Amino acid sequence: MRILLINPNTSAHVTDLVAGSVQAQLGGRAELRAVTGRFGARYIASRAAAAIAAHAALDALAEHGVGCDAVYLACFGDPGLLALRELSRVPVVGMAEAACREAAAAGRFGIVTGGAAWEPMLREFVATLGLSEVLAALHTVAPSGGAIARDPGAALATLAEACRACAASGAERVILGGAGLAGLAARIAPQVPVPLICSVEAGTRAVLAAAGPSASVRSSPEPMESLGLASALAARLADP
Repeated sequence: MRILLINPNTSAHVTDLVAGSVQAQLGGRAELRAVTGRFGARYIASRAAAAIAAHAALDALAEHGVGCDAVYLACFGDPGLLALRELSRVPVVGMAEAACREAAAAGRFGIVTGGAAWEPMLREFVATLGLSEVLAALHTVAPSGGAIARDPGAALATLAEACRACAASGAERVILGGAGLAGLAARIAPQVPVPLICSVEAGTRAVLAAAGPSASVRSSPEPMESLGLASALAARLADP
């Protein structure tokens, strides 16, 4: 089984961080192809960056998706997820959706992530999943996910405090969300009174399940004429 992991920002360091975590979780069950966005923000921390990242994710799918059995959109916030599902010929899993659905299955949940701009964006995202009523709390910390990825040790105490605040608000599980936060849930779990869910690990579990023998087949969208896009993406849109 081959999985295409798309990091839709332009930070190769984050791609390597997430790919290392996912590969360790996969063991020998699947081959991983990890790619970084060809253009866009270094790390997604605004609506504009997220919109560009959605295009970058589609671009990466068209360029690298041939021969893959599933696609893992490795960005908490899932920019372009529905468009990817429309265009992909194999199942597509979004990190944020996978983590939220896993957490909600156990009851009320909280989310902790880096970057203040993500709070309204994630509340809107959770609403699109129909899970707003079970979202107990959502806390962002001042460092962006990119800054946390560069110096995770400096953010551990702040992240743990935010997770405890979610628990105090009634969360029965807390998602530590963000590609740049891969591996940190295990490090702060002893300081938090409720279970933590690493969004990277939740996404990996979901993509393994989605790529199994019961994977659904999509309906092909209508062919699209385009102008100014990369040749691989233009070709995929013209012959989806």
